[in-house]
Amino acid sequence: MILTDSHAHIYAEQFRDDRDAALERAALAGVTTIVMPNIDHTSIDVMLETEARHPQQCFAMMGLHPTSVKKDFQRELYRVEEWLGQRPFAAVGECGLDLYWDKTFLPEQQEALRIQLALAKQHQLPIVLHTRDAFQETADLVEQAQDGTLRGVFHCFSGTPQEAERAIELGFKLGIGGVATFKNGGSDQVLPGLGLEHLLLETDCPYLAPVPHRGKRNEPSYLPLVARRVAELLDKPVEEVAEATTRNARELFKL
Repeated sequence: MILTDSHAHIYAEQFRDDRDAALERAALAGVTTIVMPNIDHTSIDVMLETEARHPQQCFAMMGLHPTSVKKDFQRELYRVEEWLGQRPFAAVGECGLDLYWDKTFLPEQQEALRIQLALAKQHQLPIVLHTRDAFQETADLVEQAQDGTLRGVFHCFSGTPQEAERAIELGFKLGIGGVATFKNGGSDQVLPGLGLEHLLLETDCPYLAPVPHRGKRNEPSYLPLVARRVAELLDKPVEEVAEATTRNARELFKL
């Protein structure tokens, strides 16, 4: 079973002492490809170092996370734009809107997302969207920017059937992670109505570890637990889920 983790912060500080071992565990679990979202200027060096050490397994994105958007967000975006012009990346991201922690910089978050949507179109890259407590607001901006060329994924999707339908109508995939294994995660109300062609698998490690590791550090080797839960909800063989979601990721990110 070959799997792709479409969203993993494997470069994060939580893996400082055992990053190589965690990547080896991932490979042994069948997770041969890991796509890494950027956060802001502080994460770029370690993310690119991780990619350089594991060029067959790890692939970097470039973007500005909404929780890193402050008054000086334009300076951060200059760095993003500069990097996108220097070398290939798998996607623009992660970016989007986050209204869970703080709504203070919502106008700045919206402007940062508009700019990154434009960068994704300019560089013909997919965009990876973070939408915590902000699905509708994010989808509205995507809809305004959609000219038929925008593609990407609503990462860590845990919304309603209606929100899933809207994301798909916008031409986007849904990133399914550890929340799908949570008792009250809501995926049992959404996933059974969806085709595999719309889905990617992800861990979002080190966050949102699937059951039975919930509350602990997440890592890419746990992705088979997510695959098995999706297979259960869709009433399909896990091998079919693995094959389809890996194909979707490779096509989206051109891996």
